[in-house]
Amino acid sequence: MFFLYLCKDYYYKYGKKMFGLGLNEIIIIALIVLLLFGGKKIPELMNGLGKGVKSFKDGMKDITPDDEKKND
Repeated sequence: MFFLYLCKDYYYKYGKKMFGLGLNEIIIIALIVLLLFGGKKIPELMNGLGKGVKSFKDGMKDITPDDEKKND
């Protein structure tokens, strides 16, 4: 639910809707996700997502200018 706090803080700080969604819509989406996956499965999903993002960032660090020229 920390994500909801960040969204609310962002909305009040910048006066914009995050991703074009209001706070009510984000709460509804969070509740639907909670119902679909359950409380025990969500931490596992977020852990996998975090590992995937970290792996992607590590892979991007290994790219050199020579690698980019080979792909073109």
